[in-house]
Amino acid sequence: MSDCDWLVTNESQCVPLEGKAQSIATKTYWAEKPYRLHRFLTDVEDIIWHESDDRVRLQKICPLVRRLLNSSEWILSNFSLPDPETGWSVQLHYDEPDFPITVQTVAWAPQSVSPIHNHATWGIVAMLDGQEQNTFWKRSPTSEFPDLIEQTGSHLLTPGDILCLMPEAIHQIKAIPQSGRDANGDEPTISFNVYGVTDYDRRCEFNLAQQTAAIF
Repeated sequence: MSDCDWLVTNESQCVPLEGKAQSIATKTYWAEKPYRLHRFLTDVEDIIWHESDDRVRLQKICPLVRRLLNSSEWILSNFSLPDPETGWSVQLHYDEPDFPITVQTVAWAPQSVSPIHNHATWGIVAMLDGQEQNTFWKRSPTSEFPDLIEQTGSHLLTPGDILCLMPEAIHQIKAIPQSGRDANGDEPTISFNVYGVTDYDRRCEFNLAQQTAAIF
């Protein structure tokens, strides 16, 4: 595991996530105290109410995601197998009306590819198993093609990595079996995802061939 934290900016640039380093005393305290999902939800809600800047929110929530995963082994095996038709599945862990957080585990069948999309909210993707190739895009509108996008880069996530997404970040996912651990290439790629409140008027899928975008 590489255990690296990354940020995808609103311009779809993937950069290391900068945050306040935890002291040895804090890490020791974390290791000694069980960290439950209900505490995580409360802590994240407090951050959301006190911080309006999504980048700062991600900097503060990311270490809590890592702490939760280190303390709650049940999450690692709590997922649904990918749907044979769609190639993916979502296992909801928490989604309450009028609560500003959605928590879920997503599983992708090997070689599945997502549409190019944004989330129109901040998001955190923590890799649990398999590998996820993320390709990033940014809007580059012209008078003829107002929804034109152009590629800005790519990054391979491996188990232990966490990817933090700003609301305007655009990406596409490809699930890749983990080398050396999946001899048959048939194990799903699994991630633990946390999202804020989606602005559905701004959440889009992008058609690269036609240079169009559609609300979904």
